[in-house]
This record gives sequence, C-alpha cells and structure tokens, in this order.
Amino acid sequence: MPTLNISLKAEEIFKIFGFHVTNSLLTTWIVMLFLVVVSVFLTKKMTLIPGRVQLIGELIIGGLFGFFESILGEKTKIFFPLVGTLFIFILFLNWFGLLPGVGSIGFNEMIEGKEVFIPLLRAGSADLNTTLAFGIIAVAAIEVAGIRILGKEYIKRFFNFESPIYLFAGLLELVGEGTKIVSFAFRLFGNIFAGEVLLAVVSFIVRIPVIIALPFIGLELFVGFIQALVFSMLTSVFLSLATTTHEH
Repeated sequence: MPTLNISLKAEEIFKIFGFHVTNSLLTTWIVMLFLVVVSVFLTKKMTLIPGRVQLIGELIIGGLFGFFESILGEKTKIFFPLVGTLFIFILFLNWFGLLPGVGSIGFNEMIEGKEVFIPLLRAGSADLNTTLAFGIIAVAAIEVAGIRILGKEYIKRFFNFESPIYLFAGLLELVGEGTKIVSFAFRLFGNIFAGEVLLAVVSFIVRIPVIIALPFIGLELFVGFIQALVFSMLTSVFLSLATTTHEH
C-alpha cells in the first residue's frame, strides 16, 4: 500500500529536453494559461456600455484599484499593473491547489524501498522556488522604482558617507532590503504548504474525505485570499515607502 508522501520540494514529473518539470511548475503553467485565456476573452470585445461579464470584470479590477489607491495614492496608476497582477496570479495559484484532483491524482513510485504516491499537480505557491521568485520580483521592482523616481536620494539611503553612523545605518537598511525577499517567500510558502499538508493528511486518514475536508477547504480558500492580499499589499507599501522622499 502506498504511503503518504509529504515533500518540502516539488516532485519531478517529466523532462523536456533535459529541463526538469515538477508538479508545481506544471500547475503554474496551467494557471498562467488560464489567466491569459480569461484576459483575452474579457478584453476582446470591450464596449463603452459593458455587458454582464465585462461589468463584473470592471467591478473587480476597479475594487482592486481603489484598495491599492488607498496605499499608493497618486502612484497607483504606475504600480497597479504590478501589484494587481501579483494579487491575481498568487490568488489563483493558491486556489488552484484546492481543486479536486490536485494533490490526489498521480502515480506511485518506489523511493528508498517504499511505494510512495507522487501527485501529478501541486499548488504552485506550495513550492519555495515559486514564492522565492515572487519575492525577488517584488523586491527588485521596489529597488528599481526607488532609483528611477528618487535617483541619488534613494541610493543615499544605503550608501551615505557623510558620517560613520549614516554609513552603518545605511548598511543595516541594505540588509533589511535583502531580508524582505526571505520574508515574502517563506510567509507565502509556509501558509500554503501547511494548508496543503493538512488537506493531504485529512484525505489520507479519513474514508470519506470530501465531507470531513469541507471546513478545511473553506478555511484554505480564506487563507489563500489573505496571503495573496498580504503579499501584494506589502509590495505596495514598500513601493510607496521607496518612492517617498524623507520630507514626506
């Protein structure tokens, strides 16, 4: 009988020209394709008088824009494409992992003499590589925005040679910027991976997992939404701080 396999790293499914494709990467590609198709469908026939589908899309995007505007202010038009995309992409990555079949459809493989079940699909944000990539993108965008808008004033926050105290404080600030990547990556990964493990254990030990798992699925839907919101909100807060002068 196959045993429950809980792995921190995503499992390899197949190779393409020597490139290792994991179950989390496959899920990420599926979510990307889904979002592209939906985006093309919603924007292909936009009209001044919106139909029902266009109206729903505009309400969602408008609500997101209003939320980030409360943080970014007049800079919302500049940064909304980034933070809005991060929110939507992370949200669907989180929720996709809760669909029937994700984590439960796969194949058995012999690992260290034991037959272990390997899922074909795994939530993309339950892979540390994915969340680390999100963290690097967010922090890189913050640094680029700060340099482009404030220029030398932003660089001076980290490299100020006017006095040893300013220099030391700047180096601490620089280290703090690096730790943001770790914070972004592990917060998202930890919460989504923990939920995935919880659902996997419940499904493995209970004969009728659907009924028992329903409250946990509802909880994970909420957690997935909150984590996507927290990630994009923190990115917008850091963007606002990075592009604001000391006088403000």
